[in-house]
Amino acid sequence: MSRSEHRQRSRNETEQEWVPRTTLGNLVATNKITSMKEIYENGYRVQESGIIKKLLPGIKTEVIDVGIVQKQTTNGEYTRFKALVAAGDENGWLGIGQGKSKQMRIAIEKATNQAYLNVSPVKLGCGSWECRCDVQHSVPFKVRGRGGSVTVEIIPGPRGLGLVGGETPKTILTLAGVKDCWTRSFGSTSTLGSMAYAVYEALLSTYRIVTPKDWVT
Repeated sequence: MSRSEHRQRSRNETEQEWVPRTTLGNLVATNKITSMKEIYENGYRVQESGIIKKLLPGIKTEVIDVGIVQKQTTNGEYTRFKALVAAGDENGWLGIGQGKSKQMRIAIEKATNQAYLNVSPVKLGCGSWECRCDVQHSVPFKVRGRGGSVTVEIIPGPRGLGLVGGETPKTILTLAGVKDCWTRSFGSTSTLGSMAYAVYEALLSTYRIVTPKDWVT
C-alpha cells in the first residue's frame, strides 16, 4: 500500500461516524470538552482514536516503515507485517504507533490507531540566536532523544533554514509543526523505527524544561 493510498484510507475512516464508548469520548462528542489542552490539563486518558480525530480535525498520518517479522515455530515459519506510523497536525501535536498483523493493511491500521492514542503536545518556539523572533517555527531550545541505539539532537534554526536532516526526521518534524532546525544523529541510524522514536522522544522533551515564557499568564 502506497502512502497516498494510506492517506486516502485514513480520510475515509475519519469521515465514518464515530460512536464514543468511554466517558471521555462522550464528553468530547457532546462538546463538553473542546480542545486537547483540556484533556492534558485534567490528566484524562485517551482510549479512543475518534477523540483525537474530532479535536484535531487537521491531523495527518504518514507511514514511516513497513517490514516483515518472521518467527520459527514447531508448526513452521510464522510471518507477520510490522508497521510504524506517525500522526500530527503540523501545529504542536504528534504521536507514533506500531502495529502487527498477518495483513499489511491491518498492520498499518493498528499502527495508525496507536499513533492517534499516543498523540502528545510538542512545544514550538524560536530558540535560534540567529533569529530571536516570536514565531513558533522551530523548537525553543536544543533537545535530545533516544530510541534503541539511536540518539538524535534537534537544534533550533533561524527562519528560512528549513529542515536539515534525513527523510525520517523531516517527516516527523513536519507533522509536529517544526519548520526550521538542524538535526544530528548517532548510532544505527539506518534502523527507521529507532530513528523515529528518537526524534519523537526529543520533541516530547520540549515540555520537560520550563522557560520564562511558560510563567507568563
